[in-house]
Amino acid sequence: MVDLKGQYQKIKQEVDARVQGVIESAAFINGPEVKRFEAELAQYLNVKHVIPCANGTDALQVALMALGLKPGDEVITTTFTFIATAEVIALLGLKPVLVDCDEDTFLISTEAIENAITDKTKAIIPVHLFGQCSNMEEILSIAKKHQLFMVEDSAQSIGASFHFKDGTSMQSGTMGDFGCTSFFPSKNLGCYGDGGAIFTQDDELAEKARVIVNHGMKVRYYHDEIGVNSRLDSIQAAILSVKLQYLDLYNNNRRAAALHYDEAFRGVEQLSIPKRSIHSSHVFHQYTLKVDGIDRNELQQYMMQNNVPAMIYYPVPLHQQKAYRDERYKDGDFPIAEKLSNSVISLPMHSELNKLQLNHIAETLLKFINNKR
Repeated sequence: MVDLKGQYQKIKQEVDARVQGVIESAAFINGPEVKRFEAELAQYLNVKHVIPCANGTDALQVALMALGLKPGDEVITTTFTFIATAEVIALLGLKPVLVDCDEDTFLISTEAIENAITDKTKAIIPVHLFGQCSNMEEILSIAKKHQLFMVEDSAQSIGASFHFKDGTSMQSGTMGDFGCTSFFPSKNLGCYGDGGAIFTQDDELAEKARVIVNHGMKVRYYHDEIGVNSRLDSIQAAILSVKLQYLDLYNNNRRAAALHYDEAFRGVEQLSIPKRSIHSSHVFHQYTLKVDGIDRNELQQYMMQNNVPAMIYYPVPLHQQKAYRDERYKDGDFPIAEKLSNSVISLPMHSELNKLQLNHIAETLLKFINNKR
C-alpha cells in the first residue's frame, strides 16, 4: 500500500546526516531538532503553535484534556473513522456521540451534527478522512452557534486546505480550537516510528497543551496539571524535518496517481471513484472506491492473489464495534456508514507509484470485473 523504502532511497543522504547528527549530539528528547521541526511545521501550516507529541492518538487526548472537559460531557464525531477518534473520548470518561457521514465524500454529515446536539454537548471532532477537509465552514458555524469546542482530526489530511466562501483558505488542522495529526510511517508526512502533533492559534490553549504533554510540568518537578508523557523524540523530528520539505511534492504525486486511477475507472458502472469536496483540496491519503454489483471481499482476495495490495478502511463502523456497542445505537441507525463499510476498497496510494504500477493495479481490478460479466 505504501513504498517507504523507495521514498527513503531518494532522501537517504539527507535523512542519514540528520539522524547521525542527533546521535552525535545525544540530545534525544526535546533536543534542537524537535524545536526546529516545530517551527518549520508552524510556518508551513501558517499556525501560531505546534506542539509535538508521541502519536496522533495522544494528540487527540491531550487536546481534549486541555479543553477542560468533564466526565459525562458529550463529544460528537463520525462513526466512519479509525477507532482512535472515539477511543480518546471514552478513555477520558467523556461520552462519544456518533453520527453518520456523507455517502459521496465519506466525511461527517453536518446535518447529523446539528441533530445530535444536546445540552450536554461540549465539543465536535470532525475527521478529515482519506485526505480532504470536512465542511469546516458549516461546522465552525454550528460550533459558534452552540458555543462548542471543535477539535480537527487531521491525521489523514496534512497539506490539504479548506476554501471558505469569502475566498480565503486555511490549512487542515488550523481552523478549530485544536487540530491533531499523526506522523505514523504510512501518513503523507510520516516518520520512521510513532509521532504526532497538536496545532492551535490560541496562546492559552497552546501553553496548556505543552504542559500536559510533559507530565503537567511547566517548571521541572513542579506539576501544575494532570499530564501525560507524550513527546516526539529528536530522531523522528529530524526525519520529519527533512520530509516536510518534500510534502507538497509527495501530495502532488498522490494527486497524479489518483487522476490516473480516475481515468482508468471512469464510466465503469460497478465502481464509484472518490468524490472531491467542493470546499477542500485533496491529498489522497487513501484512494477509496465504492463498489456496486460485485463482491467487495472477493475482489480484495483477487487483488491480493495477484500481488496487488487492497485494503478496507473501515470494515466495521464504530457503533458496531464490540467495545463501543451502546444501547443508544442499533444496527441500521447509521445506514450510510454501514453501507460504506460493506462497499469501500482502497488501492495502493503513495508518492512513489509509477505508471507501470498504476496500470497493473487498474488492469488487475478491471480484469476481475470483466470476468464477472
